[in-house]
Amino acid sequence: MIAALVTTIATLVFIIALNFFLEYRKEKREWKKQVHDFYSNGEKRKSYIVLLGDRFDRTETAQPIYEKLRAANIPLTPSEYFGAQVVAVMGFVIVLGNFFNLNFLISIFVSLMFLEGGKRLVFLLRKNIIKQRLAQQLPEICRLLANATRSGMTLNQGVQLAAQEISEPAKSEFKRLAQEISLGIDFNTAIRSMEKRIDNREFKLFVATILIQKKAGGNLFSVLDEMGQTLEERKILMQEIKTMTAEQRYVAYIVPVIPIFLVLMMNNIIEGFLDPLFTGLGVILLLLFIGGTFLTFFLVRKVTNIRV
Repeated sequence: MIAALVTTIATLVFIIALNFFLEYRKEKREWKKQVHDFYSNGEKRKSYIVLLGDRFDRTETAQPIYEKLRAANIPLTPSEYFGAQVVAVMGFVIVLGNFFNLNFLISIFVSLMFLEGGKRLVFLLRKNIIKQRLAQQLPEICRLLANATRSGMTLNQGVQLAAQEISEPAKSEFKRLAQEISLGIDFNTAIRSMEKRIDNREFKLFVATILIQKKAGGNLFSVLDEMGQTLEERKILMQEIKTMTAEQRYVAYIVPVIPIFLVLMMNNIIEGFLDPLFTGLGVILLLLFIGGTFLTFFLVRKVTNIRV
């Protein structure tokens, strides 16, 4: 009897507590909604710096920077790019001053050198990466156009299908091609314009094949299908070469970093270790060291850059 009574009371208390908890959750959601509406009025607030960055991104000065970042496949706006540079310089100055015991002015100079060298290296390594990715999509594009022509579609309809089915970065280029054709621009003129924008060896071969086959007539399906298979085999071969030369490419990155890191560590251990480098003969040795380091990097990169 007592056990049943205790169980009943416990059940009632649990139900009452659960009811209070659900009411609290509901009130909390309403309160958060009211606070959000009161402070933001349903819109996300932007700081003054973000507004200045947005204004700069819409200027003509920012357009070449945006195109440069897009070509390197760097997902930043021009204002974010400049902001990242400022933060990187500040970080370098703090690290060089605190961990490697460098003078403030020398830290700024070295940080600017690292930043400039890093920027040039990043843009050099990622140069035309959009074009390279588009070239890697060519086998898929060839198969798609081949299947479209085989099923009875025209080449223009195949281009529109490719604009819908393939992924970026080829999607935007084929969308533009399809729009130009739909506006009445001649197919040869539109695809030649696309060829100039992409400026890739494989894509030039693709365009030349389509134009010749379109002019001469014949089985476009078999030509595109064979080209797709050839480009796929070439893509696999390039991946194998990239895998085989991976160790040498990483050596090219490590070789310039190790001596610079050792010199900075020695300056942290031995006070004034870098002072002789800023004398007359020291500056010459420093320039020779920097030149030799970069020359080593580019030579190793040149040896491992095997073209197929």
